[in-house]
Formats: sequence, structure tokens, C-alpha cells
Amino acid sequence: MTETSIPRAEQSLDEEETATLAVNGDDTEDDETEDDETETDDDTGTATAGRTKKAVGEGDLFRQSEIAADYVEGLLDILDYDGDIDELVAAGRPMVEVVGERLQNLVGQRGATLEALQELTRLAVFRQTGTPSRLLLDVGGYRANRRKELAAVAKNAVEKVKEYGEPVRLDAMSAFERKCVHDVVNAMSGVASESEGVEPNRRIVVRPAD
Repeated sequence: MTETSIPRAEQSLDEEETATLAVNGDDTEDDETEDDETETDDDTGTATAGRTKKAVGEGDLFRQSEIAADYVEGLLDILDYDGDIDELVAAGRPMVEVVGERLQNLVGQRGATLEALQELTRLAVFRQTGTPSRLLLDVGGYRANRRKELAAVAKNAVEKVKEYGEPVRLDAMSAFERKCVHDVVNAMSGVASESEGVEPNRRIVVRPAD
């Protein structure tokens, strides 16, 4: 694998924040379904007019996943964790999956640590490629399991909305979690979903469709 790019302790906070903003932008959220040409608005999947980005080839995406895998491997070595690392491209985005035992500390409460590690990994990719990355990092199958849990939450909310005809407000969620719920709700008739509030208390409201 190529040389890892682990953030140096002596690097200034301002430099870290500037690079992070360059990767993620200062007003966008992670979107599981945005395509290669149109950036979606927030986490609802609604296309935003006027904001387009250059398509990235699959070879470039796989290169991003390789860089990310090297970076994650370096982190695991530093933290003295064992895990098998797979790099791949799926649904038009680079992915790195870490599989192994005793990895829960890398996930954290409700995936908070995993989200932070994902941002650091995206930053490492950006530093080597100069291209913002939509890399998705998963540890121990957490994201796949969480999607199943959120699908049940979304379906339960939809049932309540249809039964009582009143909006249902869900607990605050991360951008990844909200996108999972939006996907389920938007696939059902008679209901709609939208996000309200600001991070870290941003949440989804499921309501009857207009």
C-alpha cells in the first residue's frame, strides 16, 4: 500500500479546519444518493440548482479508496487494533470497510467516533488527490446494521402519520442516519419527510404528503 498521511500533531488548528472545509464545504451534509453531476440539497435528496461538480471516473474513485485504506491501516497500527480492510467502489462512491473483533471503540456511541474517523480519512484523501471525496467508511458492519434499524423507525413513523394524520418528529440524527430515513419515507405513498433544526440537534419530521 502507499504511504499513509496521518495528520501531524504539530500542524496548526487553523490549517486543519481550512483543509476540512475544503473537503466538505461549509454548508453541505453527507448525502448517500447524490450523483456524480448534481450536488443534492442538504440530506433530503432534492437537487440544488446551480451547484454542479465534475464527474469522477471509477478508476479515480478506487484510487481514493486505496488511499483511504492506507490511512485507516496506519490508524489501526497506531491504536493497536486488528482488522481486515477492504477497499471498493459502490454506488458511485469510494468505500472502505474494516472487519474484525473488538472494534466498537472505533464506532462510538451512535456512530459518533466512526463519523469523525470518516472525516479524517476524507481529509487524508483530499491531501493526496486535491479532490473532495465522498468516501464512506464502515467499521464492523455498523452502517448496514444501522440502516436496518432506521428503516424500522421510519416505517413506524409512517404508520403513525397515516393513522393519526399528524406529523411525527423523530429524535436528532446524524446526516447519514437522516438520509437513511428519508430514503425509506420517500419510497412510500401518502407521506413526506423533511429535516429541521441545526446540528447537532437536526431531526426529521414525517408528515402527510401535500
